[in-house]
Amino acid sequence: MVGKKFLLLILFVTSIVVVNAQKTELCQGAYWSEDEGFYKLQEFASKWNDKVSWEERAKEIKEHLIKGMQLDKMPKIEGNFNPIINNTRKMDGYIVENIAIESFPGFYITGNLYRPTDESGKHPAILSAHGHWNVPGNIGRLRKDMQLRCASFARMGAIVFAYDMVGYGEAQQVTHEIPIALLLQTWNSNRVLEYLLSRDDVDSKNIGMTGASGGGTQTFIFTALDNRITASAPVCQVSAHFFGGCVCESGVPIHKVGDFQTNNVEIAALCAPRPLLLLSDGADWTRNTPRVEFPYIKSVYNVYNAENKVSNVHFVTQRHDYGLSKRKAVYNFFSQYLNLKNGYIPYGGDGYIENFVTILPEDSLKVFGKDNVFPKNALKGDKAVIEYLNINVKF
Repeated sequence: MVGKKFLLLILFVTSIVVVNAQKTELCQGAYWSEDEGFYKLQEFASKWNDKVSWEERAKEIKEHLIKGMQLDKMPKIEGNFNPIINNTRKMDGYIVENIAIESFPGFYITGNLYRPTDESGKHPAILSAHGHWNVPGNIGRLRKDMQLRCASFARMGAIVFAYDMVGYGEAQQVTHEIPIALLLQTWNSNRVLEYLLSRDDVDSKNIGMTGASGGGTQTFIFTALDNRITASAPVCQVSAHFFGGCVCESGVPIHKVGDFQTNNVEIAALCAPRPLLLLSDGADWTRNTPRVEFPYIKSVYNVYNAENKVSNVHFVTQRHDYGLSKRKAVYNFFSQYLNLKNGYIPYGGDGYIENFVTILPEDSLKVFGKDNVFPKNALKGDKAVIEYLNINVKF
């Protein structure tokens, strides 16, 4: 009897040790100080010195991204988007539609398509992710700055898919706190890209992605994983010391496993040698970008002789947002690298003018409502989705 109790005690203690060991694998929020982040980059730089050694490290980083979020366990799906498109509106130089596509059976991606009014030929496409803005009248893909940039991209000639984070907007099949939030959002980005590439009006050689804050995280992570993104513009997020404060950014072990360690700077550098624009500001964790993060990423581009393809626009007096000045910089970037026409946006004394955009009410941008009900096969709840995918997590 004593032996049995002792064995149970050992198992209990072991389980605590294992759980605590798993927790130490997560690098969350301001995991390092700013000084520590700087010196860690120097340590990382000592692990490679040319294209061959960088690509060996890049392969390792990518493998840990995939395994850490369990992306390799997602179902193999080709096509089967079952798109639901409604409420098409022709605006001043662009078209807006409400759209939902099936991410995997019973799980839906909700969003909006912005398209140019000139529907002839093939067009560049842009994945537009959003961050953790979630107050009434200022929510995710429905907020004003998202509408402004997506409409402007469309007027410039792009087909833009603005899509909800899980647990935001209409994507209420799971909570945003679901343990596999990063997996679901990265998989959703993959499905959005696959859907865009399946369209006859999309030019597969010109695909961009952008987003701010948590949308910036999704932008540089998905860009790192998928070379079909040809130009990337993460806004106010790439940091040497800050790893993202949400489960959808750092809730799974993608940065540290055993003796392996990386950070978001190296993940963003996996974009090389494709065009990359880092947008940073003076009032958040990107305040050091010109002195810390950008030089490291530029050194990666250097091994490809592609320093001209990476740039940083730093707004030292600004804060954490995707405001007008940041949008202007991205308009020029995508015009250069996605073959868009920035001349189609009105221009004045202070630069681009977005007054041609009609800001639509939130409800008018939603795919589902009393006239368009959610599909009957929809999975409901965190547990139902995790069990369907057979992903190993604990509640």
